[in-house]
Amino acid sequence: MKKQLLLLIGGLFYSGACLAQAPVVDLSNSQSTPPPPSQDLSRPSVAAQSISNGALADRLAIIERIVESRTDAQLRMQSQLDELQNDIDTIKGSIELHNHQLEKLLERQRELYLELDKRFATMQQSTDGLQKDITSINPSQSVPVANTGNEQAEYQAAVNLILKDKDYVNAVPAFEDFLSKYPNSELSANAHYWLGQLLYNQQEYDAAKVEFEAVVNKFTDSPKRGDSLLKLGIIEKSGGNLSAAVSLFEQVINEYPNSTPARLAQQQLAN
Repeated sequence: MKKQLLLLIGGLFYSGACLAQAPVVDLSNSQSTPPPPSQDLSRPSVAAQSISNGALADRLAIIERIVESRTDAQLRMQSQLDELQNDIDTIKGSIELHNHQLEKLLERQRELYLELDKRFATMQQSTDGLQKDITSINPSQSVPVANTGNEQAEYQAAVNLILKDKDYVNAVPAFEDFLSKYPNSELSANAHYWLGQLLYNQQEYDAAKVEFEAVVNKFTDSPKRGDSLLKLGIIEKSGGNLSAAVSLFEQVINEYPNSTPARLAQQQLAN
């Protein structure tokens, strides 16, 4: 019995010693410290991101410079267009002014023609009255009449085509027919001038020049000689013959000072 008790006590001591030598493990510490994470190779590094941002900034700067260059070019183009428009407006204003002056000149000429025709009609009546008076005193004597009835009527009919009917096309052959029938008429100078003016308005400058020269050279006492010299100067000027034009304008001023043709000639020289 004692032997069994001793064996039991010895076994207990042996088991306690074995338990005392077993290693102790701290489970809380082993679970709180995770292993180091592995590196994610799919994400770019900080250096790579810096290089990418720099390249993007360079591209943006290039785009900005291109946009600024195009904007400057558009502004310069718009400025040039504005200048061209101003030049066009100035030219239009000058053309309108010259057209107005030309219209006033033509209107003045028409008024002068009407006044001149009235004076010729009055002279004709006076001549007819003088002829009747002389005939009543001495029937054997007669005074030559400057314009016969047909001559005056045909001339007036040609003038009426211009002033009343505004039929400038048919007025040309009417004056040509008059000059063919009555080359030595006192109305021939005016008929030449009328014809020259009609041809000038139709831009038949060479033919108009012939008619104006006829007034200047054949009818030196005609009141239309100064106007004819002026028109010859304008024709030469329009044809680029500036020296001849200046000479004719100066001739008008010298021979017909203080007249309307002289004033117009001075304007032509100024321009």
